[in-house]
Amino acid sequence: MSTLQKKIQSLAKTYSVEFIDIRHHLHAHPELSYQEFETSRFVQHKLTEFGIPFTVMAGTGVVGLIKGKNPEKKVVALRADMDALPITEQNDVPYKSKNEGVMHACGHDVHTTCLLGAAKILQELKDEWEGTVKLIFQPGEERNPGGASILIKEGVLENPKPQGIFGLHVHPQLEIGKLSFRGGQVMASADEIYITIKGKGGHAAAPHLTVDTVLVASHLIVSLQQIISRNNNPLSPSVLSICSIQGGHTTNVIPSEVKLMGTFRALNEEWRFKAHELIRKLATELVHSMGAEIDLHIDVGYPTVYNNEELNKTARSLAEQYMGKEQVETTEVRMGAEDFGYYTTHIPGCFYRLGVMNVAKGITSGVHTPTFNIDENAIETGMGMMAWLGSSTTF
Repeated sequence: MSTLQKKIQSLAKTYSVEFIDIRHHLHAHPELSYQEFETSRFVQHKLTEFGIPFTVMAGTGVVGLIKGKNPEKKVVALRADMDALPITEQNDVPYKSKNEGVMHACGHDVHTTCLLGAAKILQELKDEWEGTVKLIFQPGEERNPGGASILIKEGVLENPKPQGIFGLHVHPQLEIGKLSFRGGQVMASADEIYITIKGKGGHAAAPHLTVDTVLVASHLIVSLQQIISRNNNPLSPSVLSICSIQGGHTTNVIPSEVKLMGTFRALNEEWRFKAHELIRKLATELVHSMGAEIDLHIDVGYPTVYNNEELNKTARSLAEQYMGKEQVETTEVRMGAEDFGYYTTHIPGCFYRLGVMNVAKGITSGVHTPTFNIDENAIETGMGMMAWLGSSTTF
């Protein structure tokens, strides 16, 4: 074990109580995407306290720079997202959300805390590692177009340009004390589908005088599934889910309009955009064949998250050094999406998982649920590992 590793582990342990308190503050004051004003100010205050220079980008994003020895030798970016979700928290904890209907149900409070902790450690030890670490506190991960895309347009990956970027995400199905990594495609793209079916409404007792938009919508929902089952390579995961159908208000009126909303996800970018064309063609032709009109919009969202194989191998090796080989696992492929994928289309990236589950304590709820929480011992691991990656990664 290197001297640097020992010092990072020692500082992570020493500062863990302080940063658990920081997590409590962030958790109690969640803010929705692109509205992270108080969170941004809090992060800025902490970086100032640590003596780390920063700039504000994308409205509420905060980008800090820590220069070690020979700062031109390498540039490593570390990223955390800051936004919360429109969910009413059901946890009975002292740090429960004070903002009604808003909750850190995806762990972004943990991510921000871990990056702040890593920043404090790296700044304290900056004379003992080489290169530059760019700290990216990002807004708007939970909502299109994704805060990552806005930051990139504003130049977050320039001046200086990182040679690689790391991001962590809590994993409520991975035990506390563990990390997981995977090279290659690790998360799906995510596009939103909005469809409005229009036709002449009328009395339900006289369907021949109407265009039954509910029936048209029903046929369309079933037929859209054939886009996946009959056109996609079955060895390449893909999902098309219609999650909302809105139309009509009573039992005896055929509505003149029905709205559908859903999501399309894929792990292959070529298939992704081919599927968009198939969705448009099938939907338009089917709806027209049944006498209705259609408005269809596909909101192109986040790309797939691709973990650079070499960077992932490096990160996993560093994690095994830091945690012990038995504490490092392989992340499963997920059809969930993350705007971290924008970074990985520009520079090598590695998105890894931090175990937060503790069955004995009853901490098992998944993300995006009103009872999501973590075993806070994970914060010591998370901040230490980010500091270790930032200081020790070589390219």
